Amino acid sequence: MIKKIGVLTSGGDAPGMNAAVRAVVRTALSKGMEVYGIRRGYEGLITGDIFQMDERSVSDIIHRGGTILYTARCPEFRTEAGVEKAKAKCEELGIEGLVVIGGDGSFRGAADLSAKGVLCVGIPGTIDNDIACTDYTIGFDTAMNTAMELVDKLRDTSQSHDRCSVVEVMGRGAGHIAVNTGIACGATDIITKEVPYDLDAIAATMLAKKAKGKQNFVVIVAEGIGHTQEIATVLQEKTNIETRATILGHVQRGGNPTLRDRVEATRMGYYAVELLEAGKGNRVVGIKNSEIVDYDIQEALSMKKPYDEKLHHIAEQIAF
Repeated sequence: MIKKIGVLTSGGDAPGMNAAVRAVVRTALSKGMEVYGIRRGYEGLITGDIFQMDERSVSDIIHRGGTILYTARCPEFRTEAGVEKAKAKCEELGIEGLVVIGGDGSFRGAADLSAKGVLCVGIPGTIDNDIACTDYTIGFDTAMNTAMELVDKLRDTSQSHDRCSVVEVMGRGAGHIAVNTGIACGATDIITKEVPYDLDAIAATMLAKKAKGKQNFVVIVAEGIGHTQEIATVLQEKTNIETRATILGHVQRGGNPTLRDRVEATRMGYYAVELLEAGKGNRVVGIKNSEIVDYDIQEALSMKKPYDEKLHHIAEQIAF
């Protein structure tokens, strides 16, 4: 039976990571395991920034954003020597399994460590919801709600000034936050990498709606598109409607996690410990059709997540 496990958070932080850490720690303790918290991801694993956790270590964190274990990028862990150092540290402390909470890059590291004999289970924690093996990633719901609330506030001032707000939301490689925020906020248009866009067509749409009495507009742009300020400038030139660019940025990573993020993080954290208890490693936990599932890490990394083009089309059809 697995006696000692570690838990770390890696990559970009996401609301709900603390809820996952809490679930891992308390589930493992309930099963008679020792649990070690690893600060600052794989960097902390290499340098030995590790401490033993108990029930009180995770008290009053389920509602907090960010991660109490901190997170960091670790170029050294991408090397063979770095992975060997991490393995040696696990052996030194008697850690037989790891729960890794993060995104694709974190899972690639978990696969490398699994290949060295350390059982690793990944939990998808990223606001972008861009991990293909799962319908849902920890932090996605909170980030969308944060973006929605901020866009709603921008709409108030846009309405007061008969203005267009071009709002950049996060999503470097995927437009999931953009399309959901756009439809929730009644955006005039949504610009993502997954669907071709035409600024001439967007400008024509704005002018047609203005002719019918609409005075303010919101255009949502996914981070991966870039040049949000340029898009705003072009739209203003083409429509003669005052247009401002707003980049929401890292505020979308923060804040108290929503109920959904707390519950799904807890479910996945519990399941990850069950996998380690059964001696299973090199796995990624996910949610499919509301059920908790798990995949081989390499299989999970090879999957491609589809973009919801139908939702994008719906948003276009009902934007008036």
